[in-house]
Amino acid sequence: MPERRVPRRRRYLVCEPRHFAVQYAINPWMNPDTRVDVDLAQEQWQSLIGAYRSHGHAVDTVEPVPGLPDMVFAANSAVVVDGRVFGSLFHAPERRPESTHYDTWFKAAGYDVYRPESVCEGEGDLVPAGRYVLAGTGFRTTREAHREVQEFFGLPVISLTLVDPRFYHLDTALFVLDEGPEANIAYYPEAFSPGSREVLARLYPDAVLATREDALAFGLNSVCDGHHVFISPEATALVSELARRGYVPVPVDLSEFRKAGGGIKCCTQEIRS
Repeated sequence: MPERRVPRRRRYLVCEPRHFAVQYAINPWMNPDTRVDVDLAQEQWQSLIGAYRSHGHAVDTVEPVPGLPDMVFAANSAVVVDGRVFGSLFHAPERRPESTHYDTWFKAAGYDVYRPESVCEGEGDLVPAGRYVLAGTGFRTTREAHREVQEFFGLPVISLTLVDPRFYHLDTALFVLDEGPEANIAYYPEAFSPGSREVLARLYPDAVLATREDALAFGLNSVCDGHHVFISPEATALVSELARRGYVPVPVDLSEFRKAGGGIKCCTQEIRS
C-alpha cells in the first residue's frame, strides 16, 4: 500500500501574466520571434490559481508592471522561510527592476526584506527542504549568494551545480515533495554535476528520479503541498511514479509559459510564515 500523504495549507504569491511576452532571450527556451498567446496564457494561469484555491491554499497577488514580461515568474523574486524574506538580484539586467516591485509588496505586507549583495534569483535556485536549503548555481545564482543565504537564515545550504543550460534554475530540475526533518525530493540527475548527483543520492536515497522526457516537459517545475502535486500533464512517467508513491497528481497545463522557460513553480512564490 502506498504511504498516506497529508497536505498542509500553503500561502502562495503570484503575478497575473497581463504583460507576459518573450521580448528577449536569457535562457535556451526563449526566442523573441516566438508569439505568445496572451489569452491562452491568462487562461492557463487562472487554471493554476483555481487549482490552488480548490485544494485549500491561500493565494496573494502582486500587481503586474508594464515592460516587465517575466514578472509573472514570482518564484524568482525571493525565498521566504519562517517569515523572513531574502530578496533577489537578477543576473539579467532586463529582470532587475522586478525586485523593487516584489520588495514593495512584501514590505506593505509587513515583512522586512534582505537585499542580497550577490546575484540571486529567489526560489528559482533556493529550495527550502527540511533542515537544509538546496541551492543551485552554474547559470544564475552565485555561490557567494549561497553563503549569504546561510548567514541570513542560519540553515545549512547545500550547493548544487547545474550543468545543462536547459535546466538553468534549480526549480527546473528538482522540487520538494515533503518537508520537515525527513524531507524528500524529485529530481533529474543529469541536470547536475557528478559531485552534486552524489550529494543528492546520499541526502535523498528514496528520491523520485525523473526521466529526461519528463524533465524537458517541465515536470520538475512542480509544486507539492505534501499530498497533491501540481504538475505538467506531459510529465507522464513522473505522474505515474508519484501516484504509485501515494501522492495525488493535479495536472495543470502551463505550456504557454514554457516559451519563456517557465512553468508551475516558476509562477509560484511560497510564503513560509
